[in-house]
Amino acid sequence: MIGMVIFSVILTSFSFYFYQVFYGANVLQQAQPATMLIDHDDNFDSLRNNLLDAKIIDDVVSFSFVAKVLGYQDNVKPGLYLFEPEMTNLETVRRLRAGDQIPVDITFNNVRFKQDLVEKIVSTTGIDGNEFLRLLNDDDYVAELGFNKETIMAMFIPNTYEVYWTISEKALFQRMKKEYDKFWNSSRKAKAEEIGLSPAEVSTLAAIVQDEMSIVAESPKIAGLYLNRIKKNMLLQADPTVKFALGDFSIQRVLTADLRIDSPYNTYKYRGLPPGPINLPTIASIDAVLNYEKHDYIYMCAKEDFSGYHRFAEDLTTHNKNARLLHRALNKRNIYR
Repeated sequence: MIGMVIFSVILTSFSFYFYQVFYGANVLQQAQPATMLIDHDDNFDSLRNNLLDAKIIDDVVSFSFVAKVLGYQDNVKPGLYLFEPEMTNLETVRRLRAGDQIPVDITFNNVRFKQDLVEKIVSTTGIDGNEFLRLLNDDDYVAELGFNKETIMAMFIPNTYEVYWTISEKALFQRMKKEYDKFWNSSRKAKAEEIGLSPAEVSTLAAIVQDEMSIVAESPKIAGLYLNRIKKNMLLQADPTVKFALGDFSIQRVLTADLRIDSPYNTYKYRGLPPGPINLPTIASIDAVLNYEKHDYIYMCAKEDFSGYHRFAEDLTTHNKNARLLHRALNKRNIYR
């Protein structure tokens, strides 16, 4: 009888212990939900140490035991994971073993060059930046998506998108192509066709408009001006395209010598639109082109008060007068470059 009692006590104790190991709260006993990134090169040891250091788990021994029983120790999956207060070891390990990640946000704004885009993407995902850049410059691959090396940037419509940290390079391209097709709905396509531009060309022009304007309300007027020049087969003569060709957007004053640079992006030298966007134009800039203001302006010049507004002109004589006002103001401020 004594032996049976002792056995029952031991059995009960072990049962209670194992119950606590699997079903007792072991996560964030006193905190708000927390997230942790498990990198591609993390293993169970580094993960366990990171969880302990971040005070996400309390008892590392019980966590390790449950992970061993459920076969997770040799099956660590990367990603961003959410840990909620008072989760049990069983709940935690099951979530990690299933790869039940939470999404991350990727946002591209203020992007000009391909390398800028790569940096935005790798900052919040596990994507290989070198591979992503290689795909951006892969003629065959971008052709499958309906673009070329110059126009592929137009596919990335600036916005905030939810993806998983583990998304692959090609999967992200496919996701952006899906978002691009959704953005270019029948209404926008019809407007683009009406002004005689493809969606990629609209983005190319919108990028110029975006760089030229400081006051958003002027965007449709600036777009109308460039469309007027295109219709008249005039050089666009857009300073931002010269800065892009030079690779220097710190320039405040474009000089005559700059206009001689031999680049297909130099719209002082080559007619029509440049080969592709000189930045990632916002949705507002794209829509400004699609809903351009109809007028007869073919010249513009920044106002000499540096307010961000422009003086618009229909003839060269008026434009030259406006330009002289600006040049005097630049000289007065000692702005020569």
